[in-house]
Amino acid sequence: MKNCEAMKSRRIRGLLAAAAMVAAAWLATGASAQAQLGTTSPIVVKQNPPKTVWLKAEVIHADGNTIIVQDQNNSLMVRTFTFTPTLRDRMQKILDAGGYQYGDKVRILYKQGDTVALDVRGRPSKPL
Repeated sequence: MKNCEAMKSRRIRGLLAAAAMVAAAWLATGASAQAQLGTTSPIVVKQNPPKTVWLKAEVIHADGNTIIVQDQNNSLMVRTFTFTPTLRDRMQKILDAGGYQYGDKVRILYKQGDTVALDVRGRPSKPL
């Protein structure tokens, strides 16, 4: 009986020692893998500059800072654009003269994926 108990304890010790070796080896390879991660050079992805696009729309609201328009091709698409500094000055002059009113048809030049209007063309309606 004592002999069986001694063999069981030796097996348990052997399994624990083997587990400790596996854990140490795993930690050693994990640490070296982490060190290798920091030494690689970054991947550079070249992206094309965004295209400029003209949007045909109807004015919902316009003020000195923004213009809110509804796309003529998709009436569910409503967009809000801010202005570049040079366009802001021009829009302020248009607003002083009466500005764009609800329903005026405009074309807006902007960079795809951006909300800054580069140019706004269209005839503002006469002030009320």
